[in-house]
Amino acid sequence: MKLAAAGLIGILSASAADVTFNRDVLPIFQAKCQRCHRPGEVAPMSLLTYESSRPWAKAIKAAVLTRKMPPWSADARYGHFANDPTLTPEEIRILTSWAEAGAPAGEPGDKPAPIQWPDGWTIQPDIIVSLPHPIAVPAKGVVEIMEITIPTGFTKDTWVTSIEIRPSNRSVVHHADVFIVPHEKGVKYGVPEITAKPRDADGVAIEKIHKEDATRGLLGLEAIYVPGAPPADYRLHSAAKLIPAGSDFMIQMHYTPNGTATTDQTRVGITVAKQKPARRFITIVPTALRDEAHFHIPAGDPNWETRAEVVFQQDAELVWMLPHMHLRGKDMTYRLVYPSGESETVLSVKYDFDWQLGYEVKKPIVVPKGTRLQATAHFDNSANNRFNPDPSKDVWWGDQTWEEMMIPYFGVIVKNNVNPEKIVTYSTA
Repeated sequence: MKLAAAGLIGILSASAADVTFNRDVLPIFQAKCQRCHRPGEVAPMSLLTYESSRPWAKAIKAAVLTRKMPPWSADARYGHFANDPTLTPEEIRILTSWAEAGAPAGEPGDKPAPIQWPDGWTIQPDIIVSLPHPIAVPAKGVVEIMEITIPTGFTKDTWVTSIEIRPSNRSVVHHADVFIVPHEKGVKYGVPEITAKPRDADGVAIEKIHKEDATRGLLGLEAIYVPGAPPADYRLHSAAKLIPAGSDFMIQMHYTPNGTATTDQTRVGITVAKQKPARRFITIVPTALRDEAHFHIPAGDPNWETRAEVVFQQDAELVWMLPHMHLRGKDMTYRLVYPSGESETVLSVKYDFDWQLGYEVKKPIVVPKGTRLQATAHFDNSANNRFNPDPSKDVWWGDQTWEEMMIPYFGVIVKNNVNPEKIVTYSTA
């Protein structure tokens, strides 16, 4: 503790005389901040230029000293991640010194060349598909999940290297998922399919999930948008996803009204591989048991626990993880238990619903056949959780934000001829 305090004092007392935006601050913003802090992205202000950054100097100092920004929820003791934006002590010194010096601009010639961000995208898509028309979102009420089918247009098997989901109105999008589904005769393209769930006067689902429906299928999801999540980029692992010829996109949209009637027209951008890859990226979607007997968070419970566990049926490499819960989510840990009996924690996060980050491992983790992946999550349904919609109520599994979920998404890479259905199974434990 004394060493940490001493380090912080050193940061605050560093000389600020020669720190300028153009030479010292802008390179940090380009490397760690501009992916979100630019027009049209999730962050509330742009950090592309001095003029747009200068008014936020004091707020930037406070955010970096408290480690609020850049957002990163992973415990540094477990795992190493390629997309970790955590600032170094030197970068924190530069940003705080700049703010303390009055946020000087510096010499124009010291500026690095601007990053050429794709217009409206993080990736540069080869193909863009869109919801065929804007979806109306009411000011209030419950909007059930809707599924909208769109043709891929692919007449031959196609390998894709990245997928980015871009809502046009993030303020009302709880999540958006892209699935690849076989084409069905008579499918109604572009028509939202909604499965309404009966609810009581408080909006709670009347029909709870039965035990036989307690787990989802492990496959089918290709990309996900949740607040803060970056695009799915399989190029990081020299891999790609396969979209079979003649299949369809099914885009699942979940909207949450924010008090103002509005619309959203989500788009999906895709990059296409120039040649067949040697490795295939597979997204796996396990869940905790979801029936009423197993997923029931008591009112006021500050640390309710649930788990999900799968067993690898063949060798694979673990490369990506994304924990998902709702407003009562507290933490989630991914742990590998190897056939030898040895175990390893590969990710532990303090959960933040506003920043549901995906974690790209710096080096693929070799997972031999017989390994168990265990995900353990805790929920805070007490009054101490300031995000808790109502600590006086029990909570069950459900789609809406005031209900709960526990989904430890993860991605593996395998050889391109591997059957995805034979990679993992649920544990019988």
